[in-house]
Amino acid sequence: MQKYEHSVILDQSKCTGCTTCLKHCPTEAIRIRDGHAEINSDRCIDCGECIRVCPHKAKRAVCGTVAAMERFKWKIALPAPTLYGQFDNLDDVGYVLDGLLKLGFDEVFEVAKAAELVSAYMRTYLKTDGIKKPAISSACPVIVRLISLRFPSLCDHILHMLPPMEVAARLARERALEAHPELSPGDIGVCFISPCPAKASYVKNGFAGYQSQVDEVVSISDVYFSLIGKMRKDESSVPTTEAGVIGLGWACSSGEATAIFNDDYLAADGIDNVIRVLDQIENGNIPPLEFIELNACTGGCVGGVLTIQNPFIARARIKSLRRYLPVSQNNLSRDEAKYIPESYLFDELPVYSPISRLSDSIAESMRMMADIQRLREELPGIDCGACGAPSCRAFAEDTVKGICKGVCPIMKVREEK
Repeated sequence: MQKYEHSVILDQSKCTGCTTCLKHCPTEAIRIRDGHAEINSDRCIDCGECIRVCPHKAKRAVCGTVAAMERFKWKIALPAPTLYGQFDNLDDVGYVLDGLLKLGFDEVFEVAKAAELVSAYMRTYLKTDGIKKPAISSACPVIVRLISLRFPSLCDHILHMLPPMEVAARLARERALEAHPELSPGDIGVCFISPCPAKASYVKNGFAGYQSQVDEVVSISDVYFSLIGKMRKDESSVPTTEAGVIGLGWACSSGEATAIFNDDYLAADGIDNVIRVLDQIENGNIPPLEFIELNACTGGCVGGVLTIQNPFIARARIKSLRRYLPVSQNNLSRDEAKYIPESYLFDELPVYSPISRLSDSIAESMRMMADIQRLREELPGIDCGACGAPSCRAFAEDTVKGICKGVCPIMKVREEK
């Protein structure tokens, strides 16, 4: 099996072992060993929470660069709708699109435009017989990976719809080839301007058998200042946005859900809230719903760790930008809405990758579970992180697995007294 390539990495030279990241990691992927943090690749979901909370900037995201796009003859930018919420006093999305062209891109294709097409086909998808309800959005790669690691029974609930980023990449390539027949597919490069590191991981690893059509993922924080220098409001001719209220709404929590025109939905944001919702769905402790939108970041994609602006300010700005736009600029005809094109769907669901399996043997797993429970009862239960594990339960499991030495600092001090 191909090893999963992550986009969140640790710089040990900056890490002091302060345990801040340890306490905030939603999948308990971090341990403190020999005074430094270590990230368990099998558990990491690239949510970026460790980047967000690390006081020493020891965690960072690995993304591409705009300069790397120079290897292509025709360079296409895919701005996430989140990008529009980063700029103060912006009253026209066209200034951002114009700035990207001046930054060196030959063409700009808005992900918000693709989001409106995806929304239209989602409405058809949810009316299809045999769809497991509630259907869970597949737009956030953090959520899809989280489900594949911790909630295997919910894999069948994931929508088979490709995210707007992928649809935008395909449509942009098709449009470029049609407009410039002298180009070959290899001449065209597509760059997604991303609010989060999980999108970079998605592009590197593919998704459920699908290989991404995006060539580079560049963070919003990397292009922000260069873009400001290129945006000139005194220029009279700027590109016109091809998206409307629905497309821009995808940047914020509940934007995707409201686009299905159905009140039977739930939208949750923030990784801790998401995990609680998934627990309730798995336990059947949730009212009947058609659709569930889950965003790992607070506020939705506007809260991504690769953004510049406060997510609540960015959300307000996007709301202001939507005020004078039509509901959608990418409506489907009655015939088009009847069937979903194959190019909007993926076939395979994520493969369950258990992160809590103790052993391949049931008997051995039960023995180890009993040992973990016995050790857990001996520990103080304060989940302080002094042992290098996020909780006493995790410490007990690490000890039984032989990952750590099994010495609790708190118990040691009590014994010495």
